[in-house]
Amino acid sequence: MPTHRVLYLLGPEHVELRREPIPRPAAGEVLLRLDAATTCGTDLKVFKRGGHPTMLSTPCPFGHEMTGTLAAIGAGTPNWREGDAVVVANSASCGQCRFCRAGRENLCVNLLYLNGAFAEYLLVPEDFVRHSTYRRPDGLKPALAAMTEPLACVFHGLSACCLDDVTECIILGAGPIGLMFVAELAHRGIRVILGDLTPQRLEVGQLLGASDTVLVSGDRTDGDTLRAATEYDRGAQLVIEATGFPTAWSNSMEAVAPGGEVILFGGCTPGTTAELDTHRLHYSEITVKGVYHHRPATVQAALDRLTEGTLPLEHLLQERCDLDGIEGALGRMASRKILKAVVTT
Repeated sequence: MPTHRVLYLLGPEHVELRREPIPRPAAGEVLLRLDAATTCGTDLKVFKRGGHPTMLSTPCPFGHEMTGTLAAIGAGTPNWREGDAVVVANSASCGQCRFCRAGRENLCVNLLYLNGAFAEYLLVPEDFVRHSTYRRPDGLKPALAAMTEPLACVFHGLSACCLDDVTECIILGAGPIGLMFVAELAHRGIRVILGDLTPQRLEVGQLLGASDTVLVSGDRTDGDTLRAATEYDRGAQLVIEATGFPTAWSNSMEAVAPGGEVILFGGCTPGTTAELDTHRLHYSEITVKGVYHHRPATVQAALDRLTEGTLPLEHLLQERCDLDGIEGALGRMASRKILKAVVTT
């Protein structure tokens, strides 16, 4: 029986490359031959923590940003043919619950997750074939197409904002997601101030369109420092937190202008608490929103944007590796030496 290689997450900082039989798709399923996968900050968090409260439990296949070519088609799958190039999103909603009916599929009570992008082949279940598989346009490079999922999260985050009168935005965190926010907001003509601890990441932010960069210290003074970089020293109308550290959550409140909006995108570990200035929250009429994941509409919007080629996101892909090199790439991400790696087999 033909076999392929799959990277498994077994526990905190413990992965294992296994050889398994290549799956055969049942009715409604497809077999994906992976063309490219990309590492991300969530992968790093899951690797360090050994799991995720909703997305996976160990031991399990690892990786979720992917694109590939259909290698086999199960019966009853009329819309797809062998050889079709596709992007598969990493979640599938039920379409029936109250959240799905309201267009908030990311909060679906029956949301399913798909992991296993760090492999040679991946069996795509029927729900994902029906709801979460998209044609990869001709000419879109696989390495960029694999970043559809994180860019879809960015589009979802921006859909939660009121951008009509926003001319200036502060972004805390120059990781891959924060930098994607930079690129998209700059593309929309909004002045972006980017704060991060690493000078090299701020340089990438400038390549992606940041108007100003601030080397922050990681303590509670960063909010004041970032606010001072805004046009009138009163803060930005929109602040996006993309670090997942509670200090940055607190600093976001200090950096936002009166009447402004704070988007909390970086997820912290369960049970984490953050200090918020309730006086400022109340008397300055600040809106604070938590934002998570993506929706089918934002996956399509992200894929369309990547196809346009208007965002220079290739600057995020700072390393190429095979399946054997993923653990090393995650280590270099943890030490802030690289932003993302593209994995090919």
